Amino acid sequence: MNSDEPLSMNLTHHFLIAMPSLMDEMFSRSVVYMCEHSERGALGLVINKPSPMSMTSLFEKVDLPLGRLDLSLSPVFIGGPVHSERGFVLHEAFELDPKLQSTGDTDPQGHDPIYASTLSIPGGLEMTTSRDVLQALSTGAGPKRVLISLGYSAWAQGQLESELAENAWLTVDADPAVIFDTPIGERYDKALSLLGLESWMISPSAGRA
Repeated sequence: MNSDEPLSMNLTHHFLIAMPSLMDEMFSRSVVYMCEHSERGALGLVINKPSPMSMTSLFEKVDLPLGRLDLSLSPVFIGGPVHSERGFVLHEAFELDPKLQSTGDTDPQGHDPIYASTLSIPGGLEMTTSRDVLQALSTGAGPKRVLISLGYSAWAQGQLESELAENAWLTVDADPAVIFDTPIGERYDKALSLLGLESWMISPSAGRA
């Protein structure tokens, strides 16, 4: 793909849903939330592969208390094979009073300041890699709905397009409810349902969907 050519598709704020033919241990039956897709490549987080680590354990490792009881039993996810030692926080965005952006204060409604190292994703979500979002969560504040992963998934220029041409993935507009409200074991089937599909319809024995 020539970097000067316009991107023929933009899968930002979409789900990639693994086809049965994708047998890779990391990506088999995976649902990937796409944070960014451009002519340079793509970046996403797997949202249905929990690691053995809980949020509480993660915060202990970074020497912070976890001030959010609602998150204490939540797992940390395996977001992908790239930089698996680094944390990536996917969370809801919000509108901050501009007067508070320069002060770093929390507004009267309990919203947090805009975090450093944040990628704003069309569709109302953000991905933050800086420690300040963890610090906010440690005080009992922070974004209401959060998914934390170790590592991310990445595709070089043209690589994702090639995998799509090989029918490795299905794609659909992302629904944040699948990320934050759906039980982990149901996220694959729920993502498929956004396309009007069920698992048996795309099983190898059923042929190509």
